[in-house]
Amino acid sequence: MEAKNENSDVSRAEEMKNQANEAFKGHKFSQAIDLYTQAIELNGNNAVYWANRAFAHTKLEEYGSAIQDASKAIDIDPKYSKGYYRRGAAYLAMGKFKDALKDFQQVKRISPNDPDATRKLRECEKAVKKLKFEEAISVPVSEKISVAESIDFHTIEVEPQYSGARIEGEEVTLDFVKQMLEDFKNQKTLHKRYAYQIVLQTRKILQALPSLVDISVPNGKHFTVCGDVHGQFYDLLNIFELNGLPSEENPYLFNGDFVDRGSFSVEIILTLFAFKSMCPSSIYLARGNHESKSMNKIYGFEGEVRSKLSEKFVELFAEVFCYLPLAHVINEKIFVVHGGLFSVDGVKLSDIRAIDRFCEPPEEGLMCELLWSDPQPLPGRGPSKRGVGLSFGGDVTKRFLEDNNLDLVVRSHEVKDEGYEVDHDGKLITVFSAPNYCDQMGNKGAFIRFEAPDMKPNIVTFTAVPHPDVKPMAYASNFMRMFN
Repeated sequence: MEAKNENSDVSRAEEMKNQANEAFKGHKFSQAIDLYTQAIELNGNNAVYWANRAFAHTKLEEYGSAIQDASKAIDIDPKYSKGYYRRGAAYLAMGKFKDALKDFQQVKRISPNDPDATRKLRECEKAVKKLKFEEAISVPVSEKISVAESIDFHTIEVEPQYSGARIEGEEVTLDFVKQMLEDFKNQKTLHKRYAYQIVLQTRKILQALPSLVDISVPNGKHFTVCGDVHGQFYDLLNIFELNGLPSEENPYLFNGDFVDRGSFSVEIILTLFAFKSMCPSSIYLARGNHESKSMNKIYGFEGEVRSKLSEKFVELFAEVFCYLPLAHVINEKIFVVHGGLFSVDGVKLSDIRAIDRFCEPPEEGLMCELLWSDPQPLPGRGPSKRGVGLSFGGDVTKRFLEDNNLDLVVRSHEVKDEGYEVDHDGKLITVFSAPNYCDQMGNKGAFIRFEAPDMKPNIVTFTAVPHPDVKPMAYASNFMRMFN
């Protein structure tokens, strides 16, 4: 009887795995994870189930969970090359090249004739070599010279044959921005002189801001918060179509992750920065976890900047991203941050104001948690699915709001099927503004409009619009393109 039960569990587990594989093929990755989990509950000694679930976690950018699952697959079957392969891919996605290299070396040992494993190992070796070289020639932070200080855009000639948008004089005007948007729509590039002007003027504005910015919306006026746009320029234009261009009367906050993954990140960042330099109170910009050197190296922004602008712009954007504020408070009631809350209780708004943000994001501490954390349904705190930051429950949200006399947390950072999700008894809203994320998730996008004085969230959802045939991650590093 015992054996019969075991057999039926094993065959039911196989059935669950097959259903999970179907869900995975249909890009329903959360559903696939649930089904693989059911298979694992019925038969936890099958390395394939763990490795498959690791792959689904990778698709949702839950690299911490992917590494745990792949490690479990390896424990069950140390000769199962897919386990090392999945774990190596997750390490790569986190920028942990040395750990990834060890796993791909193991794949090669197990499958010496696999051409795919050979190719990935070669790319990984190249990445580690490059990293070692960069570490060897890097200058200590204290001795770094600002690249912005070395640029005078006035001295850059505009060739007579240039036919795109022009800034006449020192001021970025609405006419210029509209012309630039039209040019971008038609896949024309902006002259480097004007790109420098926009980025340098924005840098000056951002540099003067505190790490936590207070926003005041007068009675009768409204304010719009958008989540991640991730290089999806044509969807950004659609947001402006639906909700109007940013202006003093129609202000926006873009809550981080402007760049990477989508292949129109240069167009997005120049658009947001142009509005910021045209009218600082028309648009507020928060740093996301992708406004960082390590992410931009892997997920496409660095390659795109190099291709559309120049090497010097790579350094300039890296510098200016360090000036972006980390959080905003609207009308003393709504706390807006890219990622989430903290590993300790008792964090006050004054602690966030006091963060010295002018650096690459550290791997722990308040700044890291603001950029990387995610909510969880259970109370308390748990490890992050991403392997960075943490997961926090409704009790953590409630306590933070009470401690700071706030009503609501608005955050972004996670793709949601409907473009948004309300959690923690209505005290926390996730908003994500990149529909059909990476051209494959099928999700809606959303933005939130608040009207003063009641500041109730009015959520507007929208679907993806067509874009020119340039694939997401088109400029990403070779090894990331291999995994997509």
